[in-house]
Amino acid sequence: MRSIVALGFSLLAFAAAAEPVASGRRGMVVSEHHLASDIGLDILKAGGNAIDAAAAVGYALAVAYPCCGNLGGGGFLLAHLPGQGERFLDFRETAPMAATADMFLDAKGAVDPQASRIGYRAVAVPGTVMGLETAHAKYGRLPREKIIAPAIALAERGFVLDEADIRLIRAATRLKDSPAAAKIFSRADSSPLQAGDRLIQSDLARLLREIAAQGPRAFYEGRVPQAIERAAQAEKGVIAAQDFALYDVMERSPIHCAYRGYDVYSSAPPSSGGVALCEILTILEGYDLAALGFHTPQSSHLLIEAERRAFFDRNNSLGDPDFVSNPVARLTARSYAEAQRAKIAADHATRSTDLAQGAAPRERLETTHYSIVDGEGGAVSVTYTLNGYFGAQVMAPETGVLLNDEMDDFSAAPGAANGFGLVQGSANAIAPGKRPLSSMSPTIVMKDGKVALVLGSPNGPRIISVTLQTALNVIDHHMSLAQAVAAPRLHHQWLPDVVLAEPGALSEETRRRLEAMGHKIEDHAPFGASEAIEIRDGEMIGVNDPRSAAGSARGY
Repeated sequence: MRSIVALGFSLLAFAAAAEPVASGRRGMVVSEHHLASDIGLDILKAGGNAIDAAAAVGYALAVAYPCCGNLGGGGFLLAHLPGQGERFLDFRETAPMAATADMFLDAKGAVDPQASRIGYRAVAVPGTVMGLETAHAKYGRLPREKIIAPAIALAERGFVLDEADIRLIRAATRLKDSPAAAKIFSRADSSPLQAGDRLIQSDLARLLREIAAQGPRAFYEGRVPQAIERAAQAEKGVIAAQDFALYDVMERSPIHCAYRGYDVYSSAPPSSGGVALCEILTILEGYDLAALGFHTPQSSHLLIEAERRAFFDRNNSLGDPDFVSNPVARLTARSYAEAQRAKIAADHATRSTDLAQGAAPRERLETTHYSIVDGEGGAVSVTYTLNGYFGAQVMAPETGVLLNDEMDDFSAAPGAANGFGLVQGSANAIAPGKRPLSSMSPTIVMKDGKVALVLGSPNGPRIISVTLQTALNVIDHHMSLAQAVAAPRLHHQWLPDVVLAEPGALSEETRRRLEAMGHKIEDHAPFGASEAIEIRDGEMIGVNDPRSAAGSARGY
């Protein structure tokens, strides 16, 4: 295995993150904010299981990590429950019932990109509260009040912002246009918050107390959806209180595939993550990646070509299973992988347009992920999102809830690119009650019936690459989990036809040889945040990605 340090991505980067690596035998929590990780570990120590801790961390991130943790968004939860197997909960947002396929097109049929990203028109029906409450009610053991109490205290008393927190808040340039949000995320004189200021969220604390007392009814009935409907109507939005009353969580079968003696479980549609992940793994299993080496010309070429094909399928074949038929069995079959390998040339790149004309994934990059294991063999992997940083950057008065801009994850018009150059087809067109396609990939890897890895990441379509490559680094390249998480990454998503390379991902010689094969390579800032756990010989190792400055791993 080539040294990560030699590739220019030193493990000294871990020094920048608080408690980046932790070990334990009784419990482990890894999340993108250290306060949420602390709360999750406290729940485990108090006798809670991994599901209890997952609910507590989800609520805590809504307070401590408001860019991406949320009550006003949605996501996916994958769990391994001892004696019960794997469970997958889909609490992805849904399009309001008044949504239409052409709602973001102007009179000439052109897409108005800002309309699907900023303001109430961009808001889909949130699923997070129902998702956390459903998971906890079915599989948790501690009282709801105990689960939510730490988040209530965090919102009510506030917490002191550090520079990592401030960098995220500064990225939300439109929060000032939403009076309810501006009051919270600015100083009293309307100047920007600074490191050392205390962030207090009284309206959010009130709502959390109501959820603790009443359950999801507090969020999906009564004052909160009514307040959101009033605010939306004033700003030409279409979301209504009735949309909240109609929302429900779906429990689905997770995607499963085998890879080199491991069992990989991941997210099912409307997430594309598990399908793409298993398609790539099944293609790559036909090659000896360990012998080829980490990020050598040949191993990198094969990784790129496998990703290219999986993203083509992801972008053109998948959508909400309640609206479209997803060819999951075909895309993850070994026979399909064999056919794909036969089309991969050893010495030159495939042109993405040779696969077909079309469009790439439509998805914002700002999400959050956390991983948890308990001392009883349980594991939970959760990825949830507001979509863009701080979602649609709107907050209805007296709710404390930042709302998502998840309508941007639909295809506003088949074949039209979004702000990231990503385009998709009709399977992901807008329809009332429909869930937009996602790349979120909460993943659990099993070995001999026991949890070996708990994985996931934020970052839109790059989630799939981050989760995949963390697993490959451990399984094929025999890295420690810390090395696997820190290792520089590559990403290809079919369109645009470019390889994104983190700093140090490729040596000069490897880059030259890949370019000679026909690959177009672009340097890219570090991306993703692999919040991962490995269990080996009974020891739990948690790793917070050094790319996530506010995150931490906590174990005992």
